[in-house]
Amino acid sequence: MHNMHRMNEFIHQHNHWPECTWDSSKFLSLLSEARNLQGKLVGKMEALGFDVRAEALLDTLTLDVVKSSEIEGELLQPAQVRSSIARRLGLEIAGAVEPDRNVEGVVEMMLDATQNCFSPLTEERLFDWHAALFPTGRSGMRKIIVAGWRQDTCGPMQVVSGAMGKEKVHFQAPDSALLEEEMARFIAWFNASINANTNASTGAMDLVIKAAIAHLWFVTIHPFEDGNGRIARALTDMLLARSDKSNQRFYSMSAQIRIERKQYYAILEKTQRGDVDITDWIVWFLHCLIRALRATDSNHASVLFKAEFWQKHIHTALNDRQRKLLNKILDGFDGKLTSSKWAKIAKCSKDSAVRDINDLIEKGILQKDVAGGRSTSYELIGMPTDNEA
Repeated sequence: MHNMHRMNEFIHQHNHWPECTWDSSKFLSLLSEARNLQGKLVGKMEALGFDVRAEALLDTLTLDVVKSSEIEGELLQPAQVRSSIARRLGLEIAGAVEPDRNVEGVVEMMLDATQNCFSPLTEERLFDWHAALFPTGRSGMRKIIVAGWRQDTCGPMQVVSGAMGKEKVHFQAPDSALLEEEMARFIAWFNASINANTNASTGAMDLVIKAAIAHLWFVTIHPFEDGNGRIARALTDMLLARSDKSNQRFYSMSAQIRIERKQYYAILEKTQRGDVDITDWIVWFLHCLIRALRATDSNHASVLFKAEFWQKHIHTALNDRQRKLLNKILDGFDGKLTSSKWAKIAKCSKDSAVRDINDLIEKGILQKDVAGGRSTSYELIGMPTDNEA
């Protein structure tokens, strides 16, 4: 009896796999809440001017790429990611920097997934993504198979944690001999009804639910030697973009998963060790998505503040130095703004800087920094604080 249980220890070992089941009555209200928030966000963003929308898009994609890598413990430089995305989207940004090759690779994959979300998924496309993620053919110092399914030459593919000799196996992926068939089935399912959204009459699966299932299914097959998590999240974004009917991304699922990383791994493991009923996973996914959608207000606060600021001061008399410096502050000025920094950036005398600043204080735009400090510094009134952890 015990042996039987060992055979079906993981979800993909069940006879019905990959035909999973779920109880939609447990998440229909969550789904409609997520759908409602998506619609509101898309509507709110469409009402903004092109420049503001482009900036919000750039912020979101940057956050998404940085956080998806961070979940795997890889820290990318946000400035590099931002520059790489801006260049590929043809957006002009101040202070662009030269990105590393590994940054370019993650960005390439993410943009292909979201900007081309309606083109079908193919084995070739997944291999291209994988090659982009591992430009040197290595994961760290270890040589890996790139742009091809893993081959379990050293025993089964396992996700483990713990010290050597005390490893805990969280999950064991399907045997590499099964990958061709597993992936062919996954890709066919992924591409079915590409443009369909929920439609009671056709019974097509809602694309948000499809995103939840695709994420779990791909991570469970674990077809690559490395990079499975990042690719699963790119596939999730691809289906969420389809569900928004827009390749413009204004919320980041990966950023929310990063915050809830512990729960993410726990629910994945629980589901992968369970039977083929994946209701709990879908419920968790929807909760996470709802929190991601709710977090967008604070993520876009600075972009929206900047747009509103210039709208409000459309007729305020300002000189070029003041405009330049205000834009710099609105874009997230590093450190404290003092009159000497103002003089340096504006290339003017200290006296002119003080005059510029006092004029803005009188106009109710700047105020003395309440925190104080050795030298007087100034801040923009009402500027949202950066709350990104």
